[in-house]
Amino acid sequence: MIELHRWLENIWWQYVPPPLWLRAIEPVYTAISHAHLKQRSKHIEQPSLPMISVGNITAGGSGKTPFVIWLAGCLQEHGYKPVILCRGDGGKAKQAVLVQSSDDPAIVGDEARLLANQTGCPVLAALDRVAASQLAKEHGDIIILDDGFQYRQLHRSCDIVLIPAEGVGNGHCIPAGPLREPVSALKRADLIVRTGKVDSKSLSSVKEWKWSANPMKLRDVKQTGQTPPTSVFAAAGIARPQRFFDDLIRLGLDVTGNRSFPDHHRFSLQDVQDLTALAEAIAVTAKDAVKLTPLWPETKPLWVLNQQGSGEPGLLEAIMKQTGLSKN
Repeated sequence: MIELHRWLENIWWQYVPPPLWLRAIEPVYTAISHAHLKQRSKHIEQPSLPMISVGNITAGGSGKTPFVIWLAGCLQEHGYKPVILCRGDGGKAKQAVLVQSSDDPAIVGDEARLLANQTGCPVLAALDRVAASQLAKEHGDIIILDDGFQYRQLHRSCDIVLIPAEGVGNGHCIPAGPLREPVSALKRADLIVRTGKVDSKSLSSVKEWKWSANPMKLRDVKQTGQTPPTSVFAAAGIARPQRFFDDLIRLGLDVTGNRSFPDHHRFSLQDVQDLTALAEAIAVTAKDAVKLTPLWPETKPLWVLNQQGSGEPGLLEAIMKQTGLSKN
């Protein structure tokens, strides 16, 4: 299954037509997806607070989690108390859960735990985000809906769509390409934000803002006191992990090898043993670290690459204006 997914992703992000048999399946997916999204939009609920949705139209890897962390921090700096609403991918909680920094990622989801750890904001993880949105007023004054563009059941004051620097790949919908929806769906967006080092053409007639997540120095989450390494073995269980590997190289590190796991992978003790046997210094993403830390040997460093978000001048102001917020 992992190899199939890698094979598909390789096809998706090449700028050549995908195989004919994938293109034959594409209209079936598109029709089912369109019907599903249309059904979702029949009953749109009003959340208890103004809501900013952060989503995408491509399958994974557009930078939603670091963008949400950046946006939450910006709103906090202006005196707001954001509540983050997420689906809890990678977890199995069915009812709304107010995520704590000590919660098991296998229950609440790895992204939810990361968001709680890094923002200090209340994070509600729930499959039923409509129900969770009604609880948000007990915890803050503005909602950030993570991965919300296709979640049409909730009214949003600002609809942000993130598109990675690479654009939309081959331009086809799943399974022939990376698109969850056709590019024409961008007409629903209030703001389009290109993430990463953008060198591809504009995808819409409206202004496309730029935002990037810049790699910071490695941090040892086990706090062993060891000096940060100059060479690492990289491991990642995220969508499109090559960008993580490239970020390590951008920091000037010698990446001696790498290993990819499926997105939201639930690491086991065997995984940890396999990784620690590969190299002295292992570098992972912040999302993977919340799952690996409890399993990792106490005397061995676990090097994590954090990121710092940066938006072009005017982006935050545009978000606040669309949402009806003022600078406090």
